[in-house]
Amino acid sequence: MGQVYVFDHPLIQHKTAIIRDKETKTKDFRNLIKEISLLMGYEVTRNLPLRDVEIETPIAKTTVKMLADEDVSLVPILRAGLGMLEGFLDIVPNARVGFIGLYRDPDSHDPIEYYCKLPEDIDQRQIIVLDPMLATGGSAAAAVDFIKQRGGKKIIFACIIAAPEGIEVLSKAHPDVDIYIAAKDSHLNDHAYIVPGLGDAGDRIYGTK
Repeated sequence: MGQVYVFDHPLIQHKTAIIRDKETKTKDFRNLIKEISLLMGYEVTRNLPLRDVEIETPIAKTTVKMLADEDVSLVPILRAGLGMLEGFLDIVPNARVGFIGLYRDPDSHDPIEYYCKLPEDIDQRQIIVLDPMLATGGSAAAAVDFIKQRGGKKIIFACIIAAPEGIEVLSKAHPDVDIYIAAKDSHLNDHAYIVPGLGDAGDRIYGTK
């Protein structure tokens, strides 16, 4: 059964408070999303497998711990998920990157995939799906569906702000997926925005509104 982790690190809380402020400018917002993602990355990658490797220091031979052959794939959900990508790449610079693009059908409101490009060996990788907001959970659950359909097995979902409704939907659809959250908010409003939230993450990252 997947676990839900909500961060209580003071720096994450502080930076998340700043991005909530409607007066925070696009440049600062974008930089803070990266910084929060980098801080989250340390904990999200805590359980990556290690292997023993023999090396030689300037002094002597020794056995050290290094990441196992199993590699990481980062998969941002377009477009807002791209804002988290750079921070995670700072932690795991050798990660391969995939992309998933979704939109909502105006009539059925179902998530529709318009783009999906994943590493060929996605079935062998620890996959970290990135999206700043987990609101209704529909897009997150659909993205994980698409990854599993292409062979992905070991999947983590990382977001900055989450609503209880989205957590419940994703957890029920994919009980094997751990969810990492910088801040858990109160609820969704009538327009499916997270309250208190921070508005539309994509618009605020890219200055499109």
